[in-house]
Amino acid sequence: MKKVLTTAAISGMTAVMLGAFGAHALKKVISPEMLEVFKTGVQYQFYHTFALLAVGILMYFGESKALKWSANLFLTGILLFSGSLYALTLTNIKMLGVITPFGGVAFIAGWVLLVVHLRKQTPSK
Repeated sequence: MKKVLTTAAISGMTAVMLGAFGAHALKKVISPEMLEVFKTGVQYQFYHTFALLAVGILMYFGESKALKWSANLFLTGILLFSGSLYALTLTNIKMLGVITPFGGVAFIAGWVLLVVHLRKQTPSK
């Protein structure tokens, strides 16, 4: 739980820093299209940072293999999806785009496992 929450906090901080970098420094040196690619990376990093936070909070109430895998897959998705978009934008190496869908699949799998965990929970009375 603590590791997941710490990772989420670091991811959130990094997303803010990268967003600011894109808005202030990158927009002067890359095309508007590539800036949109970079922004997409930041957006998805933020979305899944919040997902990591939610998983970390859920872990406080009881850990499960599904939650642990969900957290790992959200982090993997951030690294592969957002990371490949950042790298593509900064290097203009188009081949990096083939990595992005693997990150998307990791995001989807993370959400599926979050659903699996939640479906197994019984309501407290």
